Amino acid sequence: MLTKLKNGLDGTQLKTIALALMVLDHIHYFFEFTGCIPTVFSMLGRLSAPLFLFCTVEGFAHTHDRRRYFIRIWGIGTAMAALEFFMIYAKAFRRGDGFYPLNAIFQDLMLLCIVWQGIDWLREKKFAKGIAAIAAVLCWPFVIVAFLSAFPQIQQMPWASTVVAFVITSPLPLWTSITDGSWSFLLGGALLYALRGRRKVQLTVWALVIFLCDFVLTFGMACRQEGFVWTQMFTNNYEWFGVAAVLLMLLYNGQRGSGHKQLFYWFYPAHVYLLYGASCLVYNALR
Repeated sequence: MLTKLKNGLDGTQLKTIALALMVLDHIHYFFEFTGCIPTVFSMLGRLSAPLFLFCTVEGFAHTHDRRRYFIRIWGIGTAMAALEFFMIYAKAFRRGDGFYPLNAIFQDLMLLCIVWQGIDWLREKKFAKGIAAIAAVLCWPFVIVAFLSAFPQIQQMPWASTVVAFVITSPLPLWTSITDGSWSFLLGGALLYALRGRRKVQLTVWALVIFLCDFVLTFGMACRQEGFVWTQMFTNNYEWFGVAAVLLMLLYNGQRGSGHKQLFYWFYPAHVYLLYGASCLVYNALR
């Protein structure tokens, strides 16, 4: 059974905190080139993605219309990825220094929704459907590799290779090549859902896995580089700061909260492109 606290934070309050931290993170992301934005904005922002992930786990579990929930996430993710595709391959809408935003968290969430549904089917002993859903996400990148290996001539045809690239980066993304988040984000999302209902176990396992992936493994690779000092894990390699989001997750009272339902879906793409547009104007002004 889920623990419901009389006090604590509801879903709306958690998402509002995540939203505020995300804005700080993206202010640093888009305006770092000015040298005027403190890195602490991005450090605090490491908590936003885990909080949004946690809230999406709860939202998916409680929604009465999972198909509509999925389509909304898929639609926003696909639209943003399509624009990113044109920025990457057509070099359109780029800032003067060549910078363009890599913001594809909705694609991560879309893939996770499929995995979460697969987990539920497994719980319901619908093993064929459950395994198929999870396998579809895990195996899709390998299917594409096999397809391109079987038909190498496609890579020699500009229009065909462009179509394939568009498909696998926008409507049917590969978990191995999404430009926002990482495999640890996806693994963490699967664990949060699989262990949902046992709050202490759920969050303990999640925090340990994320710390292992984002601190221990990163430290293991970074310490091999010449000139590395351990303090860089607090100044440069601070992705692991997101583990601290577990403290806010523990305050979740099991209540959905009220208000701003649509805000959290549309604020993300709106603020990304508004900040990006503003950064382009600032860049041009400083040239």
